[in-house]
Amino acid sequence: MTDALRATPEPLGSGVPEGTPAAPPSPVAPTQLPAPPVGAVRELQAWLGHLTAVGGSDLHVKAGAPPRVRVEGVLRLIEAPTLTAQQTEGFAEAVVPPFRVKRFEEHGEVDFAYAVEGLGRFRAHVFRQRGSATLVFRRLTVGGQPFAEIGMPPVVKQLADEPRGLVLVTGPTGSGKTTTLAAMIEHVNQTRPVHIVTIEDPIEIIHPDKMASVAQREVGQDTDSFLAAIRAALRADPDVILIGEMRDSETVQAALRAAETGHLVLSTLHTLDATETVNRMVDFFASTEQNQVRITLAAALRGIVSQRLIVGVTGGRVPAVEILVNTGRVAERIIDRDLTAEIPEVIREGGYYGMQTFDQSLLSLVKAGTVSVDEAMRAASQPHDFQLMLQQVGLVPAGTL
Repeated sequence: MTDALRATPEPLGSGVPEGTPAAPPSPVAPTQLPAPPVGAVRELQAWLGHLTAVGGSDLHVKAGAPPRVRVEGVLRLIEAPTLTAQQTEGFAEAVVPPFRVKRFEEHGEVDFAYAVEGLGRFRAHVFRQRGSATLVFRRLTVGGQPFAEIGMPPVVKQLADEPRGLVLVTGPTGSGKTTTLAAMIEHVNQTRPVHIVTIEDPIEIIHPDKMASVAQREVGQDTDSFLAAIRAALRADPDVILIGEMRDSETVQAALRAAETGHLVLSTLHTLDATETVNRMVDFFASTEQNQVRITLAAALRGIVSQRLIVGVTGGRVPAVEILVNTGRVAERIIDRDLTAEIPEVIREGGYYGMQTFDQSLLSLVKAGTVSVDEAMRAASQPHDFQLMLQQVGLVPAGTL
């Protein structure tokens, strides 16, 4: 890649191209957008400016099709020419930072943060498909949002207020884990005079110092790996450590050790619910180590927030959230592998502690008029049992099973 292509992107002023519509485009018609300026960086900046203007979440750029933006969960075409493989390769050369080039060349995929003056920061994922470069940009923000604004129940704030221990935020890709973690960090940042260290790949949301002091480290740029950064963080006098993702047994072990030694550790896993999360944490280790890991996890864990995004009645997506709070009953079921399957029952009966299952969360969303019965039924973990729950509260007629 040439040095010219790696140059810092030129600003777009307001970041909103002239002629960009104020309202989201029709889901069936292409978005109207003026022809972008000449040059790979300026083209991407124009599309990212449009993404920001229409309140979208993601920009997709691939060979063989015009660019698309995702607005309220739906991908919509931008009115632009079909892109060639040579063009998308030029886009990749323009934005992949020098320290990530080798990884992209060797592995065919790379993640990094991309900042544009006047627009903000974006999480970029560049990968190869059918031999050509494809780019996806996720729009990011500065600081986290309030818990109520992102649909989190009050118990999530209580978990963020824990002085020590492990809190996990889980869910599939695109389920809002980053948003929830950012809200937790923002809450701590605003309310506690502590030292927060985040370890991310890449840094997605910037947290300026408020009451807390925040140090944010990016894997590949500021540190070699999650494991190396966690070990180093323990020598930096931290109170709160955010680990972007736990990917291997060494990282999990280091996180548990940090939680045991008086730090609040926040992290994520790509698991669907609390029970799967417990099993995944244990499965990182060899069978000979798993009994001890269960004991350690039962002592260190404070809670699990598992979430999915559901289409709301007014458009957009809202989170359905399963919450596990580590009580004595939960700890017993973490330690005893034969009892782990009973965790959903404990969650269902744990409303006093703020616990709720996905289906209980969905029921609350339906009762509040936020999610339709049909959407909730499609998302339910146990559709038959969920329909019985709807009948019991009079949201569907009895005898419709």
